[in-house]
Amino acid sequence: MSIRRSTLVVLWLSMCGAAGGSVYGAPVQAAAGLATVSMDQAVKMVEQRFRARVVKAETQNEGGRTVYVLRLLDDSGKVWTVHVDAASGSIS
Repeated sequence: MSIRRSTLVVLWLSMCGAAGGSVYGAPVQAAAGLATVSMDQAVKMVEQRFRARVVKAETQNEGGRTVYVLRLLDDSGKVWTVHVDAASGSIS
């Protein structure tokens, strides 16, 4: 992803959050029932824990479980990916 596109994604996420609306909407259906953690909650949790901004977020099915895959960018320019289980909220 180019720096220009990354910056636009970060700005878009910031503006949506500042407007008070949900960027990602309601929780998705998890394999064993409703997700207990919404995408919006997962983003906030990960940004606070790692002190970084989520620049890309997507939902995937891994082994029958709904997982949020979040790409983070910190102030030093480091980029990495974390997975959040939608049912348990565990981060890996």
